[in-house]
Amino acid sequence: MASCDEVRQLKKEHTRSLSMCGHVGFESLPDQLVDRSIEQGFCFNILCVGETGIGKSTLINTLFNTHFEELESSHFYPCVRLRAQTYELQESNVRLKLTIVNTVGFGDQINKEDSYQPIVDYIDDQFEAYLQEELKIKRALFNYHDSRIHVCLYFIAPTGHSLRTLDLLTMKSLDSKVNIIPLIAKADTISKSELQKFKMKLMSELVINGVQIYQFPTDDDTTAKINGAMNGHLPFAVVGSMDEIKVGNKMVKGRQYPWGIVQVENENHCDFVKLREMLICTNMEDLREQTHMRHYELYRRCKLQEMGFADMGPENKPLSLQETYEAKRHEFCGERQRKEEQMKQMFVQRVKEKEAILKEAERELQAKFEHLKRLHQEERMKLEDRRRVLEEESIAFAKRKATCELFPNQSFLTAAEQHSIPSPSTNIFKSSGLILKTVWLDNCFYFSQFPS
Repeated sequence: MASCDEVRQLKKEHTRSLSMCGHVGFESLPDQLVDRSIEQGFCFNILCVGETGIGKSTLINTLFNTHFEELESSHFYPCVRLRAQTYELQESNVRLKLTIVNTVGFGDQINKEDSYQPIVDYIDDQFEAYLQEELKIKRALFNYHDSRIHVCLYFIAPTGHSLRTLDLLTMKSLDSKVNIIPLIAKADTISKSELQKFKMKLMSELVINGVQIYQFPTDDDTTAKINGAMNGHLPFAVVGSMDEIKVGNKMVKGRQYPWGIVQVENENHCDFVKLREMLICTNMEDLREQTHMRHYELYRRCKLQEMGFADMGPENKPLSLQETYEAKRHEFCGERQRKEEQMKQMFVQRVKEKEAILKEAERELQAKFEHLKRLHQEERMKLEDRRRVLEEESIAFAKRKATCELFPNQSFLTAAEQHSIPSPSTNIFKSSGLILKTVWLDNCFYFSQFPS
């Protein structure tokens, strides 16, 4: 089965070449393309990575020969933040929409373990935004503001020793997502011999650790020679300054020191001119193209593969997007039905468990109710017994009261006070010409008087 590249090669071999008999006019296509590009304008996005105070803003101002809006940054941010600012620049009749993304607080935290993660997330977010715009049915890429990062200027502190672990981790995490150009910042703080040794040591460490930095292209004959030479100067040692200092009879950009003047645009003093030439004048379009063709395509391919899309089927047959979509849709539908069944079974199981818990609670409540009911019955019986006793005492008391009211002026003693009453309970006494008859009934004495 022939691959896609082989198919394209076969088609190219079968393309016939013809000669024309006269002028047609499509030779003006490059001019049309230039006119269209000038009318539309260009965009370029720079990511500056480096610790606070290393000279990122000053260098950007010097590169574009203007004063961009500068916001002071503190060393005490709890985490790394990315701040993007977009500017409209115009040189001659060419308009450039320049976006500068600065890393605020990079390397300032005590724990630097995740300092590079916000940078990686930001780059991926820009790729994702462009991918979502591409996948729309009605796209507007012509007017779309492309925010993908085209180049990362990585600022390295001029220690003269080696790269920090944070620098290696950050560049290793970014080399597959963005074009990295390493820069030795504030190169005027290190001697020329030490600077050359430092460059060699940095490049050796990058190669050993497998960090892929941007190499200026050498496939174009017009720029191959200069780009090949400039690749040998990496990383660039730069100095930035917007101060105008008089040297001889002319004003130059530089930095004034007690021992002399460092001229920014003097190639014997620093590599600023080399950086500006390679970044802006010669390879800006290649940086844009590399971003789209290499880094964005890698992100897009990985993202679509995660979504289940592929160019080849199980039998190495080409698959169209529609076929892949249909297969993925059926897979998602089957997965959804399976999850629905699992959720239903889980729901039924939970309902059963809940019913068992409720039944157990109901049994406990019923047992508690029966126990309380039994206690209530016992209490009720006790109360009935007490009520009956109280009624009997009340009747007895009423009888004693009636007897006392019947003989208000007679004094007598009850048998309980004198002695126990023998049987039978009827006794007759004679006293003062009267016959007194007592009857013991219901724990009470009843009296009757008769004449003697």
